Amino acid sequence: MTDASVPSPAQQYWDGFYQDQDQGQDQGPARAVRPNPLLVREVGSLAPGTALDLGCGEGGDAIWLAGQGWRVTAVDVSATVLRRAAARALDAGVADSIRWERHDLPQSFPAGLFDLVSAQFLHSPVAAEGEREKILRGAADAVAPGGVLLVISHAGWPSWLEHPPFEYHFPTTREVLASLDLPAHRWHVEVEDLVDRELTGPGGQSGRRQDSVLRVRRTR
Repeated sequence: MTDASVPSPAQQYWDGFYQDQDQGQDQGPARAVRPNPLLVREVGSLAPGTALDLGCGEGGDAIWLAGQGWRVTAVDVSATVLRRAAARALDAGVADSIRWERHDLPQSFPAGLFDLVSAQFLHSPVAAEGEREKILRGAADAVAPGGVLLVISHAGWPSWLEHPPFEYHFPTTREVLASLDLPAHRWHVEVEDLVDRELTGPGGQSGRRQDSVLRVRRTR
């Protein structure tokens, strides 16, 4: 697991976010985490190869990918959550298939090309203007010929949230594609979808949330 010496504002925010989750919880064996079901839907039919998981969080997607035979590089800005995810991978028996790296993605990016580059819910209240677009352009650059870029995003706040905690623009798939500016002779859009899901809120509320799915293949 790579590291850096000076914490960035993003690392400080997300380390605090995940440390707050630990407060008052049993610090026993790491609980299992589930992969994003939309990632499972989009990746389940792909032949395993190398995968880059950007903003891996607690490791649910990376652990699932490794269990399917992928060799995964999993990246997050929070050293706290990377340690937690690595412990879960060890418990799941896939630790040897995952490399954990800490990157503040607007400042540093994993090296190499990958058969799958996955950016799941890459939203941050502390991101500067244009940072998300910069990260996704780096994600596209990291896709190997024949590989897939998968961007899954929230399309809005959940229905039970009457007063959002901060102002945020959730980009559409059209906006993501426009910001990527992918050459048409090298890329093919395979999936562009808006999914409406039933969800239960943290207080047991019943509600819904929409997510957008963009899957693009680099043809050469």
